[in-house]
Amino acid sequence: MLLSIPLLILGVVLLYLGGEALVDGASALAERLGMSPLLIGLTVVAFGTSAPELAATMTATLDGAPALGFANVVGSNIANIGLILGVGALVTQLHASTRFILRELPFMILTGALLFPLALNGVIGRIEGAGLFALLLLYLGFVVYTEERTAAPEGGHPDSSLAKPLGYVVLGCVLLVAGAKALVVGAVQIAELAGLSERVIGLTMVAVGTSLPELASSIAAARRGEGEMVLGNVVGSNVFNVLCILGVVSMVRPIDVDPVAMQPDLLVMLGLSIVVVPFIWSGRRLGRGSGLGLLALWAVYIAWLFVR
Repeated sequence: MLLSIPLLILGVVLLYLGGEALVDGASALAERLGMSPLLIGLTVVAFGTSAPELAATMTATLDGAPALGFANVVGSNIANIGLILGVGALVTQLHASTRFILRELPFMILTGALLFPLALNGVIGRIEGAGLFALLLLYLGFVVYTEERTAAPEGGHPDSSLAKPLGYVVLGCVLLVAGAKALVVGAVQIAELAGLSERVIGLTMVAVGTSLPELASSIAAARRGEGEMVLGNVVGSNVFNVLCILGVVSMVRPIDVDPVAMQPDLLVMLGLSIVVVPFIWSGRRLGRGSGLGLLALWAVYIAWLFVR
């Protein structure tokens, strides 16, 4: 217990520094390559901040705790929408394009809905994992292709050096992974001492801990007025969590799932994903009122986990 608290503090500090470095580097890449902040959020930032979820889910599955690993993915997606989008909207209004509402949000909802049939038979096997990962590659290829066709060529600076922003991105990812690891270890130790179940630990302590990179980078982006990057980060992270993390991990070792125990959590994840659409559709932005609503829904869900 004495070591758990310093680990929590160290994790928070590293996550904050990593979020600042990652957003600085990603913003510079967006400017120099002529790519929109939304595309950078959907790809570079989303993948970097999803690295802790990949590490935690892989470790849990290989260590014989697949319930914790699967719950981590579901809980992280719930936290991304309720906690991170909620906090980001409180910092600044998150403006969204019509294309984002009609393309990125529906795809996030679709990937979440895929978990219902995949979990129905109690295991996500290697074939299903390969299919998830292939879908991710197709989606990323489509996003990059359409972005290149619509991006303004004069917005980029291809002759500028990319070494410094890439260095910041790498540094940010390293700090985020290290910070999440320290925080999760400390949080899990405290949770186990409190006698919580593996599922609840995965949905709360581990999920929130591995989602803190998204929170740190989203707050940093929101403070700089990069609302599109916040939205892209959350949607991209949720897509990566399902298609990349579950895809890669299940190809290494099939993931056992208890569909009955996880069904309420899957419904919450899908429900929050759908709720975001009308919130953003009104005025093409996510304002402070909607942010408070998302935070309240997430808080009610977390409280329900501990009292059910």
